[in-house]
Amino acid sequence: MKLVNLSNDKVIAETVNQAYSFVKRLKGLMFTDKLESGTGVHIRPCQSVHTFFMNYSIDIIYLNKANIVVAIDEALPPGKVGGRYADAVSVIELPTGTTGRTETKVGDELIFIS
Repeated sequence: MKLVNLSNDKVIAETVNQAYSFVKRLKGLMFTDKLESGTGVHIRPCQSVHTFFMNYSIDIIYLNKANIVVAIDEALPPGKVGGRYADAVSVIELPTGTTGRTETKVGDELIFIS
């Protein structure tokens, strides 16, 4: 599925993989070599992430139940824990620089397109 920012009409990611099962949420991007440009992972339910067992930084977008951006972690380095946001119900993990390049900010509304 594709991820689009409705607030500025920019495509955030052409391909977003779903991590909705316990096993997929647990594994996330651990032990992967990199996250390709134009791709991402949507993890639901999820309020916080970590980058343990990763070799690269990532951008994180935290979404509420209406797919409104409630927080962003840019370039979260390996071995760190991201923020925890009570109103977040899911997160999107993206290559570093994606949120800046797409001018995504807190308050933006996002949409997933199949």
